[in-house]
Amino acid sequence: MTDSLTYADAGVDIDKANKLVSTISEIAKKTAITGVMGEIGGFGGLFSPNLANLDRPVLVSSTDGVGTKLKIAFMLDQHDTIGIDLVAMCVNDILVQGAKPLFFLDYLSMGKLDSKRVASLIRGIGDGCKKAKCALLGGETAEMPGFYNDKEYDMAGFAVGIVDNSKIIDGTEVRVGHRLIGIASSGLHSNGYSLVRKICFDVLQMKLDDYVQDLGKTLGEELLTPTRIYVEPILSILKDMPVHGLAHITGGGIADNILRIVPKACNISIQTGIWDIPPVFPFIQQAGKISDLEMQRTFNNGIGMIAIVPPDATADVLQRLEAMNEKAFLIGEVLECKDSSERIIWE
Repeated sequence: MTDSLTYADAGVDIDKANKLVSTISEIAKKTAITGVMGEIGGFGGLFSPNLANLDRPVLVSSTDGVGTKLKIAFMLDQHDTIGIDLVAMCVNDILVQGAKPLFFLDYLSMGKLDSKRVASLIRGIGDGCKKAKCALLGGETAEMPGFYNDKEYDMAGFAVGIVDNSKIIDGTEVRVGHRLIGIASSGLHSNGYSLVRKICFDVLQMKLDDYVQDLGKTLGEELLTPTRIYVEPILSILKDMPVHGLAHITGGGIADNILRIVPKACNISIQTGIWDIPPVFPFIQQAGKISDLEMQRTFNNGIGMIAIVPPDATADVLQRLEAMNEKAFLIGEVLECKDSSERIIWE
């Protein structure tokens, strides 16, 4: 006769998961902001937003993951920064519509629950939330034996922000003559990693602990550099400066992302050679013999966020960003559309 089986016999450790909740709760408490109600552990997270200064409040939401950058974390068994990437990919997307992030939720699924690894992941998410000035309101950790390898996991994030209806940034006020201000990225961020891994591991046969002179660090250190979170500088300029368009430069590069917020009656001129390009991009391009066009449509190439502003506000916006130690560059201009088939002009 078969002995009585338990969930643990099937590979799911409920007791370990329950013990982990207290660790996660302590991390979440450090991200708490005004509006958070209750603590981690309920069926749902509670948040009471302050609507006093909003005539018509609008909630803005976004969800995203980290993609195959996770493979680098697996290979290095280093999980303390990948959570920052997760938060960044979500909050930067709601930020471009003028929204202030309020709270963040995460979903982690793995083959075998490793308390140390999960705690490291959640600490990274907590760090990201603190950078984004939003609360880690809740989440889900799922142990799924047989679905993932024991040392692998997947993660997804979900962010909610708020903006007054009259201050939503959707590109409708963008006009011919407006200027494009690019804010520097920290490197690859979280896009293009399938191509990066192919070049580094298949073509170059590199290892993550290889020191790369051109990068000034090991390959692993470069590839795990967290995605920039632009909440503080962008909210600062939105307070009192006219910003008519914002674009988070992710997969698709500058061209695909900037066109999402520019009226079809406009073209865009981009001045190449204006901004500092982190060395990882020429390193990848040369090693993979990648064309300029493919680089432009795959990577951010050193610009993680773009603000579109009127000409007379350009100098003030640049000065404000520089005062916040942001590397910002005047990289382009909005032009009258004379050729709808080629809306981005690279100069």
